[in-house]
Amino acid sequence: MALRTVIAEDEPLARQRLRRFVERDPRLVLVGEAESGNAAVELIDRLAPDVVFLDVQMPECSGLEVLERAAHRPAPVFTTAYPDYALRAFEVEAYDYLVKPFGWTRFQAAVDRVARRLSAPLAPMPTAAPAPSSPPEPYLERLFVRRRGEMVPVSMRDVHRIEGAGDYVTLYLAAGPVLADISLNELERRLDPACFRRIHRAHIVNLDHVSAIRPYDERRLSVRFADGSEVVASRAGSQSLREMVR
Repeated sequence: MALRTVIAEDEPLARQRLRRFVERDPRLVLVGEAESGNAAVELIDRLAPDVVFLDVQMPECSGLEVLERAAHRPAPVFTTAYPDYALRAFEVEAYDYLVKPFGWTRFQAAVDRVARRLSAPLAPMPTAAPAPSSPPEPYLERLFVRRRGEMVPVSMRDVHRIEGAGDYVTLYLAAGPVLADISLNELERRLDPACFRRIHRAHIVNLDHVSAIRPYDERRLSVRFADGSEVVASRAGSQSLREMVR
């Protein structure tokens, strides 16, 4: 059986992102959402969920206070833009602590940890593509990133190129690079392939910002951008670029 899940998050965009992640993972079933601390306490005691994704800072009372007030105790996974509360969260036996903005890979790791600790007989995540009847997820138009303590939107049209490293990517814009908590593989699946092209295991380029493509050696191509930077494509990536030429 899937784990009955509650989301307690006051920020609409963050709540929407969590809802999408929960609904995407067949190991979870969403049974309720709360936008404030008091509503979270009421919802947890009324629905008795198995797990709660809980923001630390919410109106009326904090996520930590929610756990203290609720009679029912689900497996708590904290979600917050503030890493300072991690020690306090684990003192109240948090199962995991997700620092925003986190991606699908990091979310899955948290669910894995919850499932192991609850010893639930859950099936592993399927690797097959979604059923044909499922509507395709729209291409990503903007991504929220953390900058100087704030969550700010980045239009994907303004991104020149993307470099991946583990569960994080660096988005290169005219104003400079920004870091986002999402894996390159996940991000690639959500980008419009007519604009974004994977040219290397660690690099995706926005074709609208490419100024020139030139030979690098006998098999590989180099992609140049308006700011003067260059990325060398892999052999497979170079072949993909050559196929665009008609």
